[in-house]
Amino acid sequence: MRTIAFFNNKGGVGKTSLVYHLAWMFADHGIKTLAVDLDPQANLTAMFLDEDRLEGLWPDDEHPDTVYGAIRPILRGTGDIAPPHVEKITENLGLIAGDLGLSRFEDKLSDAWPRCHNRDESAFRTMTAFHRLVQQGANWGAELVLIDVGPNLGAINRSALIASDQVCLPLAPDLFSLQGLKNLGPTLREWRTIWADLLTKAPADLAMPKGMMQPMGYIVMQHGILDSRPVKAYQRWMDRIPTVYREAVLDETISSPPSVANDPYCLSLLKHYRSLMPMAMEARKPIFFLKSSDGAIGAHIEAVRSCYRDFQKLAGKIAAGAGVAFT
Repeated sequence: MRTIAFFNNKGGVGKTSLVYHLAWMFADHGIKTLAVDLDPQANLTAMFLDEDRLEGLWPDDEHPDTVYGAIRPILRGTGDIAPPHVEKITENLGLIAGDLGLSRFEDKLSDAWPRCHNRDESAFRTMTAFHRLVQQGANWGAELVLIDVGPNLGAINRSALIASDQVCLPLAPDLFSLQGLKNLGPTLREWRTIWADLLTKAPADLAMPKGMMQPMGYIVMQHGILDSRPVKAYQRWMDRIPTVYREAVLDETISSPPSVANDPYCLSLLKHYRSLMPMAMEARKPIFFLKSSDGAIGAHIEAVRSCYRDFQKLAGKIAAGAGVAFT
């Protein structure tokens, strides 16, 4: 089982929609997939589930069937994580639902990080709560776990990324995403180094994540298209992505960087299916499953097919990078 986090500390790049569509694509190809919503805004959960189910998951009192319910014993100091509830979307697709209450875990995780240096077992149990939650949540046979996290470099995301084998970086072709990369890369390396040291101090009988969080590559999202080419306003930022990715994320230098289209670290250039996204959200399905009965008629039909091809190709690359068979 492989765990992949999708992360950019700059919001608004389409990260959650990306995770949603990839989860459906992997499941459609027979790969048992678990989507885990560790973003306190819980937008991924809202994409998967209708309002009636959300109301059932988020009542006024306890939330036992969400990620918050699973970590609440640690938050309250009454025990370890509770068995996570997996919401079955299809036979091959499950969801650990997010919760706005997860934001309350931030301070607990911030406090636990330095205490791990003192070999404090309770601190390690707190820091590895997401890892153990994912492991338990995947015990129905999930081969691939996709984790959605919020756009920041806080304690919740640090713990979520430590629980990840690999990290995919969705980007927009703009200044803010490039600045985000410059902050994100050094932070990932710092977290990886510190966690490697903390592993030497961890309790021997506690399942620990390796904290590899290896960069898998980047995905350029929502770029404008004009005659099948990025519009000029975005091109200047597109041209800088390969260099910034290598310098900031991989800590490498390159004298002659390739174009984004020819960069082996670029997993995909995804179009912005603007008119189809509201239609997909109304139908409660990914864009590439829209049918004429959902309103996908005329030119939309080819756009739906194109979307399927785009995500199928991207899912194949991600599966190959994760060592998961994709046919």
